[in-house]
Amino acid sequence: MKSIVRPMLALFIALMVLTGVAYPLVVTGIAQAVFPHQAAGSLIKQDGKVVGSELIGQQFDAPQYFWGRLSATSPMPYNASASSGSNLGPTNPALIANVQGRLDALKAADASNKVAPPVDLVTASGSGLDPAITPEAAEFQIARVAKARNLKPDVVRNLVTEFTDGRQFGILGEPQVNVLKLNLALDGLHH
Repeated sequence: MKSIVRPMLALFIALMVLTGVAYPLVVTGIAQAVFPHQAAGSLIKQDGKVVGSELIGQQFDAPQYFWGRLSATSPMPYNASASSGSNLGPTNPALIANVQGRLDALKAADASNKVAPPVDLVTASGSGLDPAITPEAAEFQIARVAKARNLKPDVVRNLVTEFTDGRQFGILGEPQVNVLKLNLALDGLHH
């Protein structure tokens, strides 16, 4: 029995060092060399200051900004250290109240918009961190944002088109609009 313990312990330590230290260091080094922006968190900088990440949504609720998906993370929205969905079923009163609250907020922000909002504007995603909305959700908000910024709707619509990413490789996923990038571009119009 003694003769088995020493080789097993040596193998355990060797595999632990290989898979727990060496492999992560090699993969991280390659990622930082080949994809430095992505490996650093896809951070967005403005005037040399980090303002967010392309990968994590942010809370926007002022009428002059496009709003992203709801976030179900706690204790605050878009908490990257607590990625989670609400886990509320479709008949759960709390989910219904959340959806109704967002519907009320959208209506209050733009009472003249009589179109039903796209589902991604009234529900949270599985992660609660989505940085993007559908082009339809962006289109729904164009009139409100244009009015709040005293811009022509076509100017805002052109920015939405510019910041709409198509399907990856032309076939994967759905078109989407990164809310933070779009809102920063809108802020940049006034500089």
